[in-house]
Amino acid sequence: MPDLSAWTPRPLPQPVTLEGRFMRVVPYRRGDHLEALWAAFGGHAINDRLAYFAQPDFGGIGDFDIWLTACQAAGWVTELFQSTDGGAILGMANFMRADPVNGVVEVGGVAHTLAMARTPLSTEAHYLMARHAFEDLGYRRYEWKCHNENAASKATARRLGFTFEGVFRQHMISKGENRDTAWFSMIDGEWPLLKAAFEAWLSPDNFDEAGGQRRKLEDLRLALAPAFSDDHAVDAAQ
Repeated sequence: MPDLSAWTPRPLPQPVTLEGRFMRVVPYRRGDHLEALWAAFGGHAINDRLAYFAQPDFGGIGDFDIWLTACQAAGWVTELFQSTDGGAILGMANFMRADPVNGVVEVGGVAHTLAMARTPLSTEAHYLMARHAFEDLGYRRYEWKCHNENAASKATARRLGFTFEGVFRQHMISKGENRDTAWFSMIDGEWPLLKAAFEAWLSPDNFDEAGGQRRKLEDLRLALAPAFSDDHAVDAAQ
């Protein structure tokens, strides 16, 4: 086990801008982004996109505004995904439930617009956020949690390299119904391999002329795993 006798609390996450090749992660600012974010999700169609979120359906942009404001009041750091080509708002995620004493933070409230589907945008967004958590903030553990019935979210977590840790039964009440929550995590010892795979996948060499991927992210983790020492060993087949 690592010696943590010299461990000190890490800083709380703060609003941050993270630049990528395909997109950037930017802090949510109500005056600049509320209407654009609501419109990006199709107005009331946002309720379909956020069907597995715990809050009640939004009756309009006013309810959405109240929810975002409450999230920030609870200490969530809301970040938006923005295209580098024209600045369109494409999605959102939050650094939330930060525990700086133990170096743990969750990425949650994740929502992608249809414009992010089948593009490198979401992969780069989550790479940038994970890199910030591990390298800039120095956290030890990065969590992903979702409704256990949300198959798409669970598949995304596994693809990104999060390890499934189990299901918390009757974890919360969501939209008036029981929610069992699936828990996933990355830890700092795994990050060097995960980072190398992310960067190899995002490299221009990994895309053909039509923009299709040449190698899957999961396959790159498997291929790169032997190059890492036992100190950085992970279950690359996750």
